[in-house]
Amino acid sequence: MSDGPSKLADGMTLAPRERVSVLGHLCEHKGCAKHAGFGFAWPRRDPHWFCSNAGDDGEQYL
Repeated sequence: MSDGPSKLADGMTLAPRERVSVLGHLCEHKGCAKHAGFGFAWPRRDPHWFCSNAGDDGEQYL
């Protein structure tokens, strides 16, 4: 491993900036409308999303 910057393999290009964004998931905890960065799901099932404050609610989906 190196502390230097990563290089793309020959022939690869960066994704356009408009395609590089955070998905718009909102917390499913009742009354919360924060960005949800934590997804919980069983394999091949729809995920449930929660913010860092309500992440414990997602444990039931594991």
